[in-house]
Amino acid sequence: MAGHSKWANIKHRKGAQDAIRGKIFAKFSKEIMVAAAKGGGDIDTNPALRMVVSKARAKSMPKANIEKAIAKATGASKEGIDFKEVIYSGTLAGGVNFLVICLTDNMNRVSANVQSLFKKAGGQIGKQGSIPYVFDQKGILEIEKSLVDEEELMLFALENGADDFKSENEFYEIYSSPSNFLELKNAIDKKYGFEYKTAEVTYIPNQEIQLDKEKTQKLLEHLEKFEDDDDIQEVFHNMDLSVVLEND
Repeated sequence: MAGHSKWANIKHRKGAQDAIRGKIFAKFSKEIMVAAAKGGGDIDTNPALRMVVSKARAKSMPKANIEKAIAKATGASKEGIDFKEVIYSGTLAGGVNFLVICLTDNMNRVSANVQSLFKKAGGQIGKQGSIPYVFDQKGILEIEKSLVDEEELMLFALENGADDFKSENEFYEIYSSPSNFLELKNAIDKKYGFEYKTAEVTYIPNQEIQLDKEKTQKLLEHLEKFEDDDDIQEVFHNMDLSVVLEND
């Protein structure tokens, strides 16, 4: 779950896709359990749960997996209630920033692991909980271009709270403030009923760092190691990946 899908599309992972999907779904399950344990299992009355379920559905998480996670959190065991969110950030080679979002039931473990990961990557960890200024938190919806006319969708989105609209390759990208995201998505759902490529509130870099191909690939290898940690939910970065996309 390397943040925005345009970065997640980079084929920097090794191994079977099923194993990767399984790990991603396991992390979604944890996030769903946390939201359901705190606010209840009804997505109509629990905005946090509705948000993470929309994100999981956009990444093709099976309905049965979503329902199982909610059931675990709202049952007698209340799984997920002990997990806490903690945020780390740090600077790596060439001024690249990593923003690391964790959900953990063991603060000592996650602290030690994240510090070790930054050290092995040659990075300098920042103050816990700080969000680097190079990231903006935005709601984003990605929709296949073949599904709707561009001007029609753009006008509708802007009329319903979108801040920006972009046409990128095969997709339209609709941006909003985090506070407007669910209202905007609900309006688009009601009118069009789209299947989204991406539907989430995420962190997007407002400036990117361009390195040479070798250094970029090396940092992507370190990114994989961060993502493989069970306590780490998502990792955002501000690398310009055009150098590794040129031959894709």
